[in-house]
Amino acid sequence: MSILLSFLKFAVLATLGEIIALRMRTGKFIQKDFGILPRAIVWGLFGIVIALAFVLFSTGTPALLASLGWKNADIALAAVGFSWEKLCVAFCVSVAMNTIFAPVFMSFHKITDMHIARYNGSMRCFLHPIDITRSFRELNWERQWSFVFKKTIPLFWYPAHTITFMLPADWRVLFAALLSVALGILLAIEGRKAN
Repeated sequence: MSILLSFLKFAVLATLGEIIALRMRTGKFIQKDFGILPRAIVWGLFGIVIALAFVLFSTGTPALLASLGWKNADIALAAVGFSWEKLCVAFCVSVAMNTIFAPVFMSFHKITDMHIARYNGSMRCFLHPIDITRSFRELNWERQWSFVFKKTIPLFWYPAHTITFMLPADWRVLFAALLSVALGILLAIEGRKAN
């Protein structure tokens, strides 16, 4: 059930973030080749992957910290309420996840956007495999590195996911989906500056 909810939360909220960003960039909520339905499906699948990554990193990072001598890291992260120790563990989880997982995820997300665009936003995009070689060549790696990796990860995702991991586990995926809306807006603003 939580996997289905993860799919739905991201399919709705993250797609909403992209629609808001589209409106900010173009003045329109709907664009013929934007592919709202394909994007919602992809975001839903990403929601499942993100939920699994949250479990992996919120259990694995405290285990790593314990192996380094911080024996109560898992207890601190699971504790109810605020503590400085919980904040530090949540920050470690956020840094681990966003340093290891986020660059691969963000690059693949951009590749799926490119794939959807190749099929003019139609559902036909799901009938064809992603041309990874072509996508790697066409991806704007300079922007991916200089803005997406160097700016959004340390300045947005590290602190945002620190807050995420301070929340009870049941609220983390919903909060992350809401963060996708916020990031969509930030990316639209950055896109306007770049033009």
